[in-house]
Amino acid sequence: MHELSLIQSLLDIVEDYAVADGFRRVNSLKLSFGRLSCLDRQCLEFAFSIQSAGTRAEGAVLDFDILPPRIRCLDCGRETAMNGTWDRCPSCHSQDVILTGGTEELRLIEMDVD
Repeated sequence: MHELSLIQSLLDIVEDYAVADGFRRVNSLKLSFGRLSCLDRQCLEFAFSIQSAGTRAEGAVLDFDILPPRIRCLDCGRETAMNGTWDRCPSCHSQDVILTGGTEELRLIEMDVD
């Protein structure tokens, strides 16, 4: 479960900010990742609940922004967020499409701290 190492890295980043900015407690963290990034929200939440114990982030709420897959059509140029399959352009039905989003790695977007 690679979520464990990602959460540890996240907690290290939080600690670095706490030392630099002087806050004592984290109330919430907003995280972002792509739906196709092979991350599991429940695994991240579980790892966070275990690994944040005894840290400034213990008890913090995790808020996720999960980014949808996006494709760009090489024929008509349209870029589209996709909810289902993405083997064809929804506008011109061309099969000449490339994946342009949805694989983004885990990112810390925002922290609410005291």
